[in-house]
Amino acid sequence: MQKAELTELGLDDLMEGDVTVAVSHSTVNYKDGLAISGRAPIARRFPMIPGIDLAGIVERSSCPHFKAGDQVLINGFGLGETHYGGFSQVARVRSEWLVAIPPVFSAAEAMAIGTAGYTAMLCVMALENARITPDSGPVLVSGAAGGVGSVAIALLARLGYHVVASTGRLQEESYLKTLGAAEVLSRTEFLGEPRSLAKERWAGAIDSVGSRTLANVLASIKYGGAVAACGLAGGMDLPTSVAPFILRGVSLLGIESVHMPMAKRLQAWARLAHDLDREKLAGMTRTIGLKNVFQAAEEVLSGQVRGRLVVDMSL
Repeated sequence: MQKAELTELGLDDLMEGDVTVAVSHSTVNYKDGLAISGRAPIARRFPMIPGIDLAGIVERSSCPHFKAGDQVLINGFGLGETHYGGFSQVARVRSEWLVAIPPVFSAAEAMAIGTAGYTAMLCVMALENARITPDSGPVLVSGAAGGVGSVAIALLARLGYHVVASTGRLQEESYLKTLGAAEVLSRTEFLGEPRSLAKERWAGAIDSVGSRTLANVLASIKYGGAVAACGLAGGMDLPTSVAPFILRGVSLLGIESVHMPMAKRLQAWARLAHDLDREKLAGMTRTIGLKNVFQAAEEVLSGQVRGRLVVDMSL
């Protein structure tokens, strides 16, 4: 039976890699919650240190691209799944996974963004590539109070989109509007039996929920619109038909962030440095210590976390 606990390891226990990083910060994502709780087979080997993100300072490097003192981050690449992850004070990793933290961000801010924010940026870029512009019409963000949703709203609003937020926590309406949402809807609007087609309402959407929510969103996308799908908090099924795709020309854009090529990663982080309001990022972020990740994992899985959770290794 799987169990998670804090323990001490030595440097000799770390996995292979050409760069050693003193980890200062990590973050708790939905996938981390699944790994810590054992509710899904996220960890592919045991023992495993969870944490699909990390940020810190290079201590040692045999790679010419990184030197001691560099501030770096990692999102994905099997971290916390097949390779020891970010819930550790030290990590030994492969240099080809590393991204230099943009100078405008601290390590803490880089993890406030984390995989969730980086994925949100990939979604925005996908909508832009599908020619969904602010002039195209309103853009819906489902799972709006979560990590992906919060960053997506802040990004879209700053870029000039009319953002409509869908959430199961209507008590967070003022928070969502502070991030830039023009309207806030209850997620119950998207939980009914999906129709093949419904009234055209959205030029585009960013969905982190999946299942019935995504099916209902697709049915309401305007002709030629697009949905960037990046999550499955509501389930992995998709109870829809081909109608939105062949009768309205809707595009369903799958967003995969774990193994995204480095060129696209660097583009996304450059865009985040330019397009994300740091004050809004601070307003959606809560910081905890490593000892608190167990409770945080349960909160994430039960949908109780608003915005982003940063893990400060010094606490």
